[in-house]
Amino acid sequence: MTTTPWESDIASLLQRLAGAQTGLLALLAEKRQLIVQRDHQSLAALAPREQELAAELHACHEQRTALLARAGDEGLPAQTLTDLNGSLPHPARGRLDEPLAEARERSRLVRHECLAQWVAVQRSVLHLSQLLEIFATGGRSRPTYGNGEMSAQSGSLMDQAV
Repeated sequence: MTTTPWESDIASLLQRLAGAQTGLLALLAEKRQLIVQRDHQSLAALAPREQELAAELHACHEQRTALLARAGDEGLPAQTLTDLNGSLPHPARGRLDEPLAEARERSRLVRHECLAQWVAVQRSVLHLSQLLEIFATGGRSRPTYGNGEMSAQSGSLMDQAV
């Protein structure tokens, strides 16, 4: 089984990316648990690992950009790794289809996990802002219409002056 230089370069990048994505998914799973447990100290302790993974993912992106630029210089498809893989001879192309699909799937899982955590954090922020409003107003909301007095009752749809 012979490999082309392009195949080995793409495979090397995909292997590096797989390690970074797998590490990120593990970190995000741990982060989700800490968010649920409301363990803020442990969440803060994850920051160095997050920075390391971000640096590794950035390095993968730079390696991908350089690989695609080199492919473009040689007249090969240079939009995506999938396009570049499609231009390889048949045996080489087939060997990289699965790793490319796995990388796309891990990327989708990372996006999904990040969105889920963003929603959870936004709900927490909304809850905290509502609590602050309750504390600031003493639990009494101002009427929408009226002379500015605090309403003793809530749920009224009419102006208090009526």
